[in-house]
Parts: sequence; C-alpha cells; structure tokens
Amino acid sequence: MANNKSALKRIRQTATRTERNKSVKTQVKTQKKKTLDAAASGDAKAVEEQLKAYASVVDKAVKANVFHKNKAANLKSKASKAVKASS
Repeated sequence: MANNKSALKRIRQTATRTERNKSVKTQVKTQKKKTLDAAASGDAKAVEEQLKAYASVVDKAVKANVFHKNKAANLKSKASKAVKASS
C-alpha cells in the first residue's frame, strides 16, 4: 500500500479514470453492436445513421484520451467494412 500523499492521490486518480474509461469503452461496444444489428436488418437508412453514431462515439473516446486516433480509425474502418459486406 502507498505510504505518501502523492501516491495515495495517484491511486484515487487511477480509480476515477479507470471507471470513466470503462464507461466510454462500453458505450463504444454497445454502439458497435447496434450498428452491426442494423446492417444485418438491411435497412439502409438505419445503417447509415448507426454508422454515423458509431463514428461519433469513437471520436469522442479519442477526444477523452480513451483510444488512440489510429485505433479509432481502425475501428471505424472495420465497422464500415462489415456494413458493406453485409449489404
């Protein structure tokens, strides 16, 4: 266990950030599932909206320093590729 003030503070900060990051990652995963489900349904308009929403959530995760910008690009690319393959 930490035995000085700064180490205790870092433990608190890490716990807060970990919780926030988990929340953001969960949102990204949920939105990805919605996008892929929309792609499976075949409704083109719904797919376009969901893909746009997914890209937005991923970009917000980058802005919050949860994902690196290259990872975000890869996630969006894979989702787009999956949508095109299913249609």
